[in-house]
Amino acid sequence: MTHPKFFRVFALMLLILSGLQATAQDLFPDGTPIPDWFRQNKETDIKTLGKAYRLTDYGIVNDSNLIQTEKIQAVIDQASAGGGGVIIIPKGTFQSGSLFFKPGTHLHIEDGGTLKGSDDISNFAVLTTRIEGQTLKYFAALVNADKVDGFTISGKGTINGNGLRYWKAFWLRRQWNPQCTNMDEMRPRLVFISNSKNVQLSGVKLMNSPFWTTHLYKCENVKLLGLHIYAPSAPVKAPSSDAIDIDVCTNVLVKNCFISVNDDAVALKGGKGPTADKDPNNGENRNIIIEDCTYGFCHSALTCGSESIHNYNIILRRCNVVTAQRLLWLKMRPDTPQNYEYITVEDITGNGTNFLYIQPWTQFFDLKGQPAPPPSRSSHITMRNIKFECDRVFNVSRSEKYTLTNFTFEGLELKAKQGEIATSMIDNFTLKNVTVNGQKVN
Repeated sequence: MTHPKFFRVFALMLLILSGLQATAQDLFPDGTPIPDWFRQNKETDIKTLGKAYRLTDYGIVNDSNLIQTEKIQAVIDQASAGGGGVIIIPKGTFQSGSLFFKPGTHLHIEDGGTLKGSDDISNFAVLTTRIEGQTLKYFAALVNADKVDGFTISGKGTINGNGLRYWKAFWLRRQWNPQCTNMDEMRPRLVFISNSKNVQLSGVKLMNSPFWTTHLYKCENVKLLGLHIYAPSAPVKAPSSDAIDIDVCTNVLVKNCFISVNDDAVALKGGKGPTADKDPNNGENRNIIIEDCTYGFCHSALTCGSESIHNYNIILRRCNVVTAQRLLWLKMRPDTPQNYEYITVEDITGNGTNFLYIQPWTQFFDLKGQPAPPPSRSSHITMRNIKFECDRVFNVSRSEKYTLTNFTFEGLELKAKQGEIATSMIDNFTLKNVTVNGQKVN
C-alpha cells in the first residue's frame, strides 16, 4: 500500500514542475516576466461604456450608396459632449468618409451591420498624421481615434474599406509610373488609433482596406482580439493592405485573429531615414505578443520594417500559418539605423515560401544628403518548436550595413526544396534538434 505521504510529495512535485513550466512560458525573450495584463482578455461589455447612440435613431438611414459622414460625425460629437457613449452601427450598411472618435466614445457594430468607406478620396480629411514612418500631411483613415484612452471597437459586424476602386487606380498609376510610391495614389487607411492607452478591438471584421488596415501609433496597452482581417490577393491585389501596423507602441496583444492580406500580416514600424532615431515622433516597439492566430495569404507573418528603428521583446507563438511568403522577415533598411532584438517565433505550424528572410531593403532608399547611418543589427532571435513546409529555409544575406548575432534554431521539423542553413551568415548561431527533409542538420 502506497503511503499517503507519497501522494503529498508527488502532488507537490507536480505543482513545482507546473509552476516552472508556467514561468518558462510567461517570460519575454529577454527573460523578464510577462505581465498578467496579457492574460486578461474579456470581451467588451458595451453596457459599461455609457449611453448607446444607435445611428438609426438619429436620422441616419440604411443605404449602402448614400454617404452620411456629417450625420455620423454629429452623433459622435453629441456622445462626447454628453459625457461619452457607444456609437452603434445596427444591421444594414452605412457609408461614410473619415470619422473622428472623441474621448469617452466607442464604436460597436452589430451582427449584420457594416460601416462602409467611401471610394471617393474627397470624403476623407487631409490632416497631419502618421504614415510610413513619417509625420506629415496625408489622408485620415475611415475610423480615427487620437488621444482617446479606453477606446473600443467591438461587435460581430464589419468595417468595409470598399477598396476596389483605390486598388485599381494604384495599379494603373504603377503601370504608368513604376517608381510611384505607396502614397502617390491617394488612399485612406481603415482604422488609425494614436496617442491612446487601454484600447481594445474585438470581434469585428476589418476588410477591403484601400491602404493599411489597422494602424496603431504611440499607443500603450492595446488588445486586438478575435478579429477577422482580410484584403484580397486576387483577382485584383489589394496593395499595401497590411493587416496590423504597430508603430512606436508598448504592450500590444494580438490574439485569436484570422489574417489574410496582400502585404504584411503584422508589421512593426517606428521611423525611417538616417536620423530616424533622433526624431521624437519615432521610437521603439516593446512587449508585443501575437498568439493563437490563423494566417491565410500574406507577404509575411511577422515583419520588422520597412520603417522601423528598434523592436524589443517580440513574440509570435501558437499560430497556424498558411501560404505566407515569409514566416519571419527582417527588413534591413540601409538608409536607417535599426536594432531588432529579443524576438521569439515558437510553436508554429504551416507552410510558406521562406522560413527566415533577411535581406537589405532598398525600396525608395534615401539618405537625404546625410552620410551613411550607423550600422544596423539584429540579435537574440529564436525560432523553436516549429513544423513548417517551405520552398527555402534560410534566405539570408550578409551585408556591411548590418550585423546578425545570437540566433537560435531549436526543435525545428522542416520540409523544403532548398534546405541549406548557411550558419556562417550569422555570428553565434545555435542549432538544436533541427531536421530538414528528415535529416538532422546539427
